Order: sequence, then C-alpha cells, then structure tokens
Amino acid sequence: MIRVVLPTHLRRLAHVDGEVKLEVQGEATRASVLDALEGRYPMLRGTIRDHVTLQRRPFVRFFACERDVSHEPPDAPLPEAVRSGAEPLLVVGAIAGG
Repeated sequence: MIRVVLPTHLRRLAHVDGEVKLEVQGEATRASVLDALEGRYPMLRGTIRDHVTLQRRPFVRFFACERDVSHEPPDAPLPEAVRSGAEPLLVVGAIAGG
C-alpha cells in the first residue's frame, strides 16, 4: 500500500480528505504511483503531469523520505520506506514569485 499526500487543491478536485492509499501493480515507481492515482481519480489526469508526454508539470515537486525526487527518472524505484507504506510520497505545488 502506497501512501500519497496531495496538495489541498488536488485533494478538493479528487474529493478526498487526507492521504490517498493506493495499490500499485508491479514495482513502486513515481510513474506507477501516478498511473494508479490517475486511474483511481481520473479528474487528476493532466494536473500533475502532462496528458501526452507524461512529464512532470512545472511547479510540481515530489518528495520521499525528506528528499526531493522530482528530477529522478520516473521509473526509478521509490525508497523502501515509501514502498512499504511507512512514509508517504508527497506531491507538492512549488511556489514562485518575487
């Protein structure tokens, strides 16, 4: 069971409170978790990654075990603590401005 924490605006869009718990088929990678998330909550398609390229949207970051994993390959295995459900995968909307 993979735990995912979404930013408030995406939780509202998906009509969920708190963490999302997902069963992921095969190896738990960022791509497989996002596939499972978008499969269960189709209204999130295109909000976290592009519809066509499946690339991470600008200003969206991913954190696992207090580490930014946004620039790691999407098919890289997530840390063991995330795969086991001990730690969540955080989806964070980055803030920009000046």
